[in-house]
Amino acid sequence: MISYRDAAMDDADLLADISGRSFALTFGHLYREEDLQPFLERLNADGWRGELSDPRYQVRLAFEGETATGFCKIGPLTLPVETRAPAIELRQLYLLPEWHGVGIAQSLMDWALGEARRRGAEEVYLSVFTENYRAQAFYRRYGFTFVKPYHFMVGEQADEDEIWKLTL
Repeated sequence: MISYRDAAMDDADLLADISGRSFALTFGHLYREEDLQPFLERLNADGWRGELSDPRYQVRLAFEGETATGFCKIGPLTLPVETRAPAIELRQLYLLPEWHGVGIAQSLMDWALGEARRRGAEEVYLSVFTENYRAQAFYRRYGFTFVKPYHFMVGEQADEDEIWKLTL
């Protein structure tokens, strides 16, 4: 059975592990090692502790028993967009690949949108890799729409991402 809880400061190591593994398993094949490794090193426990101590961020973890399966993080808008209303960013929704398709992403997204509303956001923004068609289909089901292209940097490599928006 899948359970969920808000992340706490002592989850920093766990989040560093899940975020690094999930990114590497999903996207690692796209990058040169000299670009990927410094990027993954930025997903470290110290960075997570900084975000977990900042009230502008909130993280929700998913578990199967004692095994962490993924997480969702919302926080302040950093994407290069002009907003017309209070906005928040869905900064990460990461699942380990073996947990895709079992409903965890939906539960995490429902939490993120509910939390965005609770915080007074009227818009939610995210970025998604142009060739991540599975994620794009998922976001479309929630009503997210394309805003503009975006360069997501992994080391020296600029990925072609897209910024998407949902009006709440």
